[in-house]
Amino acid sequence: MIITQWIWASVIATMIVMPLHIQAEESTLKVMSYNIHRGGIVCNKQPLSQTAMAIQLAQADIVGIQETRSPKGDTLEDLAKLLGWNHDMGKGSKILTRYEIIESLNSGVKVKMDSGREAYIFNLHLPSHPRQSFQLLGIRPGWHKHTNDIVFIKTEAEAIEWAKKARGAEIQKLLKVISSLPDKKAPVFVVGDFNEPSHLDWTEAAAKSGRHPIKVEYPNSLAMAHAGFSDSYRMIYPDEMEKPGITWSTNYKDDDPTTHHDRIDFVYYKGKALKVTEVKMVGENKAKADIVVSPYPSDHRAVVATFTLAN
Repeated sequence: MIITQWIWASVIATMIVMPLHIQAEESTLKVMSYNIHRGGIVCNKQPLSQTAMAIQLAQADIVGIQETRSPKGDTLEDLAKLLGWNHDMGKGSKILTRYEIIESLNSGVKVKMDSGREAYIFNLHLPSHPRQSFQLLGIRPGWHKHTNDIVFIKTEAEAIEWAKKARGAEIQKLLKVISSLPDKKAPVFVVGDFNEPSHLDWTEAAAKSGRHPIKVEYPNSLAMAHAGFSDSYRMIYPDEMEKPGITWSTNYKDDDPTTHHDRIDFVYYKGKALKVTEVKMVGENKAKADIVVSPYPSDHRAVVATFTLAN
């Protein structure tokens, strides 16, 4: 009887302890994509500390930074010092993290998290010319140096063709690098300013509502999906009509006819036992963002995604 009671006590204790053990075996990490616009010191004439504050308020662990070049030089190292973080200035990467960087790659790094788990993160800033929304809407933005070279188009097929020409080669190059990574167990994140919307946003419903001129199955978001990557924002907010998630631009009114607002900044992810639990926008006011920084130091809203990862 004593032995039986001891066995049952052990079983009950195991049932009670197991959830706590499982919980302890999960890591939480926050991955952010942030185009800081000309080094983070031009938009609204803010000091670099305002960009650092945006990252701190987001409570990010890893940040892919785009546009670190300012009129005074590259600001990534200074931004890293303000945060007390590690940084990588490898070709195309521009990554900040509070984690240890254990390997520098082309357009990315491998980091070691507090739990001991390792992860890859790649950062992209794809060409802005030509932007298919401008081509379809007949817009020649005054700020763009190639504005007079924009070829106007009318159809989805033309938009797909131009998008492939503009950015397809860089996406395929990155996906080839990722497919050859030696550590197949490590989760992979791809963040960046893609300068191209998603096929998940430019839908029939969005076109019928007038948000976008036509439906477009944008090729580079499709390429990411076909490679096994998930769009963190659309995983949390699948309804593109209810939550458009516009990241560009903060500098123009919603109805400004000289531009077109879009979601072009992304946090993609792939990996076993990796789950996105929350995605927030960092921006200029409560109407446009979840985390507000004012004055806001960029023309792009940042995206920060929270993940859980089994250890």
